[in-house]
Amino acid sequence: QVQLVESGGGSVQAGGSLRLSCVSSMFKYDRYCMAWYRQAPGKNREWLTSIDSSGTITYADSVKGRFTTSQDASKDTLYLQMDRLEPEDTAMYYCAGGIWDACGSRRDHGYWGWGTQVTVSA
Repeated sequence: QVQLVESGGGSVQAGGSLRLSCVSSMFKYDRYCMAWYRQAPGKNREWLTSIDSSGTITYADSVKGRFTTSQDASKDTLYLQMDRLEPEDTAMYYCAGGIWDACGSRRDHGYWGWGTQVTVSA
């Protein structure tokens, strides 16, 4: 059973930074795709970034240049570094995983964490 546990959320002022972490058993697989999503109240879930076991990374235009994803397989951890945060970034942030050869354009991740709340004040 794959588990994903996010942490690192909190409250920050606009312009500030946060780093989210996701500890996951997904890293025990040789091939996988992991991703970060967010969902703000009253809005649809939004894909932010994906990284696969080969290290290929893609970003949504809304966060490109401000958010950076990385992974440390030795620590079973996925990271999301978020810089220059804006009030519009306020949301619940989730990490997700899929046991695939590569992420490509897939967004049908089957494994999800419970999320961590990020609140950005003006």
